[in-house]
Amino acid sequence: MAEDGLRLGGLSSGLALILNGESSKENSLKTHLVSSCDEIGYQSVERTLEYVFGLPNRSIGPVSGPVDGNLVRGILKNEFSKLHANSSVLDGDGYRDGICIYGSGCRPDTVGLDEISIRGDIRIIKPPLLVESLAMFSSARANASVWKGKWMYEVILETAGIQQIGWATVSCPFTDHKGVGDAEDSYAFDGRRVRKWNRDAESYGQTWVVGDVIGCCIDLDCNEISFYRNGVSLGLAFNGIRKMGVGCGYYPAVSLSQGERCELNFGGRPFKFPIEGYHPLQAPPSLNSFATQLLRCLSRLLGLHSVERAKHSSVEKLRLKRFVSPDEIFYPISHGICEELFSVLGADVWSIQYVAWGPFLSFMVEAFGLQAPHDYSGLDRVLDVFLEFNRSHLLFEHIINALACGCKTAPLVLKECPCSGSYPYLALACHILRRQELMVLWWKSPDFEYHFEGFLSRKDPNKNDLECMMPSVWWPGSCEDVSYESSMLLTTTALSEAVNKIEEKHRDLCRLVIQFIPPMTPPQLPGSVFRTFLQNLLLKNRGADRNLPPPGVSSNSVLVSLYTVILHFLSEGFGMGEICGWLKGSENGRDVGFLHRGGHRSFPVGLFLRNDPHRNDNTRLGGSFSHLSKSHPADDQEAEDIQWEEGCMDDEETRVTHLSIRKPCCCSSYDEDFTRTSKYPIRYTAKGSRAHCSSMPERSSHVTTECNAGSLSDDIADKPSSSYQSESDFSYCPVQHTSFIPREGGMSSATLREEELLDVLLLLYHIGLAPNFKQASYHMNHQLQSIASLEETDKKIREGPCFEQLKHLKEARNVHREEVIDSVRQCAWFRISLSSRWKQRGMYATCMWTVQLLLVLSKVDLLFTYVPEYYLEALVDCFHVLRKCDPPFVPSSIFIKQGLASFITFVVTHFNDPRISSADLRDLLLQSISVLVQYKEYLAAFESNEAVKQRMPKALLSAFDNRSWIPVTNILLRLCKGSGFGSSKHGESSSSSSIIFQRLLGQTCISDEALFSAFLNCLFNTLSWTMTEFSVSVREMQEKYQVLEFQQKKCSVIYDLSCNLARVLEFCTHEIPQAFLSGADTNLRRLTELIVFILNHITSAEDTEFFDLSLRRHGQSLEKVNRGMALAPLVGIILNLINASEQMECREHNDVVSIFASMGCLDSFNCRFQYLLDYNWAGSFRGDDYLGKLSQLENFLNLILLRSQSQENKILGGETDVNDDTCCICYSSEADARFAPCSHRSCYGCITRHLLNCHRCFFCNATVLDVVRISDKAD
Repeated sequence: MAEDGLRLGGLSSGLALILNGESSKENSLKTHLVSSCDEIGYQSVERTLEYVFGLPNRSIGPVSGPVDGNLVRGILKNEFSKLHANSSVLDGDGYRDGICIYGSGCRPDTVGLDEISIRGDIRIIKPPLLVESLAMFSSARANASVWKGKWMYEVILETAGIQQIGWATVSCPFTDHKGVGDAEDSYAFDGRRVRKWNRDAESYGQTWVVGDVIGCCIDLDCNEISFYRNGVSLGLAFNGIRKMGVGCGYYPAVSLSQGERCELNFGGRPFKFPIEGYHPLQAPPSLNSFATQLLRCLSRLLGLHSVERAKHSSVEKLRLKRFVSPDEIFYPISHGICEELFSVLGADVWSIQYVAWGPFLSFMVEAFGLQAPHDYSGLDRVLDVFLEFNRSHLLFEHIINALACGCKTAPLVLKECPCSGSYPYLALACHILRRQELMVLWWKSPDFEYHFEGFLSRKDPNKNDLECMMPSVWWPGSCEDVSYESSMLLTTTALSEAVNKIEEKHRDLCRLVIQFIPPMTPPQLPGSVFRTFLQNLLLKNRGADRNLPPPGVSSNSVLVSLYTVILHFLSEGFGMGEICGWLKGSENGRDVGFLHRGGHRSFPVGLFLRNDPHRNDNTRLGGSFSHLSKSHPADDQEAEDIQWEEGCMDDEETRVTHLSIRKPCCCSSYDEDFTRTSKYPIRYTAKGSRAHCSSMPERSSHVTTECNAGSLSDDIADKPSSSYQSESDFSYCPVQHTSFIPREGGMSSATLREEELLDVLLLLYHIGLAPNFKQASYHMNHQLQSIASLEETDKKIREGPCFEQLKHLKEARNVHREEVIDSVRQCAWFRISLSSRWKQRGMYATCMWTVQLLLVLSKVDLLFTYVPEYYLEALVDCFHVLRKCDPPFVPSSIFIKQGLASFITFVVTHFNDPRISSADLRDLLLQSISVLVQYKEYLAAFESNEAVKQRMPKALLSAFDNRSWIPVTNILLRLCKGSGFGSSKHGESSSSSSIIFQRLLGQTCISDEALFSAFLNCLFNTLSWTMTEFSVSVREMQEKYQVLEFQQKKCSVIYDLSCNLARVLEFCTHEIPQAFLSGADTNLRRLTELIVFILNHITSAEDTEFFDLSLRRHGQSLEKVNRGMALAPLVGIILNLINASEQMECREHNDVVSIFASMGCLDSFNCRFQYLLDYNWAGSFRGDDYLGKLSQLENFLNLILLRSQSQENKILGGETDVNDDTCCICYSSEADARFAPCSHRSCYGCITRHLLNCHRCFFCNATVLDVVRISDKAD
């Protein structure tokens, strides 16, 4: 059993005294043996043998001959024969009463699944009992039932989804929807939903995670059922369960949802966490006790060897003579013990497995040492002896399996750091696998890849685990004990070091696999085994990024660990010299990471073009691989490498490379300066790596969270697209320093290349790291919100409310405080596990490498369409993760400038690229621009990039369509920030806007009239739609007189969008007033109608307080959200038109006053305009400069009123007659144009406006082919 641990240095009385005896490995080396005999030197060999074999003092007579195998076999035969003969009695069969096992398989006493009971599709995917559900809901019972006594079994979770595990009678019905716990005599626990089930569900237990060991215990003496998580009781789950008769007891049973996996252990292996008093359903083999005794003998022998090697022994100080050398007797005794062990075990596979997972694993771990420094030499001596026996291979196969399983289930324990978690198992595995014989044994195992994944597993903590790992929590501004800050710093430092040691052993193991050359024909090269593992892993995880991943995908911790290993290899170097020439170094011989090598670069494009099973399922930028291979076959380029010079896609003035004088950010050090600026200054220096654990960056692949109204995509109606970019803008053009060369044949084609590892790295980031960063972002945001709520509650408490209010506030404060503490722990764990300094450095270099590769490939249409989508997704996500780091990876002023200028070029060049088939990907690039231009430092990078300045204005205007108008609006608003009426109150001065892009946008609109006309039409339509939606939503809430959270959020978001669109329109009237004042008055009329339309909706709300309440989100003040946000741009538009009209007095232009005067409803119009004049604009300005503008607006209103009155007088006086030549649409202009071919007539302005959105006659619905102007009538 696993609890029968082996204790090194445990010496029996009568042989020795323990001086300075401590249980730790470090202090055991200082423990010394002192002879307890009366006469110095009397029978010392005999006493040593008595100690090794655990025999009473003086039970071995004088030894006349040498200590050899015959002597050892004689001792074992004489002294251990009774133990061997009675081993079944010692193992205890008395407790087996109360259980019935129904025959299954080749051994009648083996407990397994009853195949007849299976409902759904549960399959054993790996012996003995690793099961997976392939149906939506599957259930099964074991072939053993119990009716009295105390019993248990264990479940090791391979996944952490919905599983119901427990006990059920044979009468419990299993269906496609009901399983364990859904019937009367059926009891289950589900850690995903944190519920216990017995017909009905109740809250119980803790959230479980992958790698948890759940103990399912039933006490039929007290009629109770309880569950344990990793040996810790979750409390009594059920009591008073019904007693059963003989043969009608409770069966172990499980129900799994689709894709869920777990490993059942009914006692066929030693329990990970045995519970005292509870027995396994399957009895241990009778040989287990005897094997345990033999291994204890070997352990004591090894302890003597350790004592012999200890320096400055007390034996020497006491001047006592040592009479026997452990080195002289080690081999004969150990060989004899091993010979007896294998003789007893024989070929009994079941016994060998149990012994390997139990006493032999304990012996190996303790001989090696749980903590560093490890006893390498002592373990090597044991291995030498064991490997002399051929039958040891089966034992070591199970040991490798047991070590891999230990890595999955071992949790991090604070008091055991830094050698905690999976470290002891990994360190032992790495050491024994350095032996070629054992590496070959592992490689030949059918479970090689399964074990490899097990070694790469790392168990993540749940909320309760984090509470134990970080008992003291502190955050800036907290009211907790001051000592908590230093305490949390110490704990996070210790945990960080433990994670670093585990990651180091992951790299050691992968190096061993890379260096391993398998004994097979034809001969293989180093790296071939590792490549095969990677390919099969990727094949296995196809579809892992879907919302509902397919069954059988790897654990997330495996993907993260493998990513971390490859990132370290590519960034920091392999650290193992040259392997067949595929590792490159710098000129001075230092191992320079692949990602940091400057100069000449190449990439095998065959990775994209080959029909590899593990790659062809990945969607490409141009569509699916199967579609591209048919429509654009590229077999002729499969054997080529594309080559370029680092930085060739950047301007020479701003180029930063690894070979330039100014180095990229990933080759600079800013730790000291910027750690101080962290909001959560938790810092440590890892031994040997000099890396510090920085704060956790927010998840930012979904950068729409930083844009306005990204959540309203489902509510936005489709509108005609106005995309204007043509494919010719992205066609092939030559790139300097770029070429194609044939790849070397033969040897190099079979060599694992670093470029292949980069390809794998990006995919692992996409399916493994990205979800973790998303979770980290959630916890970071939740932490900030919880801290704000806690501070707000404390503020209310200090105001001294009444007793009842104070009671509720204190209860709310406790809730908020617990949420803060939980979030702080979660964020700290993500910083520890994901965000060390060297990882940030590697991620930055990965971004540099990837974006340059994409830019080079984008110049070749065929290759660019074959690039997998995850290249682009990983690039954008990784970029924003680094950008949001806290503390910052580097200063924001140089984050882009010093290494990632190419990223700006790429996103601007390709956010509207038709070769990218996925609209979501194009949106991702556009949203990146929207986020970056919000920051002055990043906007400067846009302004200094010539390619960006050349492409972005036209691309933005063309992208303003039914899908992309929200991010484009945000971008345009930021570029024009501070230039409108009333926008400078909160520091939004014109100095914070981009004068450069304002000028470029104006030039683009003037030079490309068709593009600007399409953009302006879409802008009018969109603003009209958003204001209509807002007005309808407000009216619905007013009618019901209640503000629902969803409706309030919708109103607020749509109102923000409307205000932003109005600001963009204001910018257009300022920069391109001729578009409204010159030529046809269509644009001016539409603009005027829109102004009146918005004024009517904004100023017509009867309940002003209700109107303002509907706009305000949680936590926002009315100072930031009010009617002035929409009214200010309207005033700005009118003033821009007035000023432009005054400047164009000498030229013919449209009369703004007349257009406004023709809107009708003079009284209503006057009332709305008067609202503008009477509004309190003082809150939107600094100073009283606005008074002059309001005076100008008042004069304009007076002119409108006079003109309107004049027009009314003419109509009343009969001066204006409506005749047949008047336009029947607007009734204000002459019908001077007709449709062709239907010949229906209207005014040219109405026809032009109609054709912007529809090309059919609005009289007969005929298709319009042409518009013919009617010439002036003859005299």
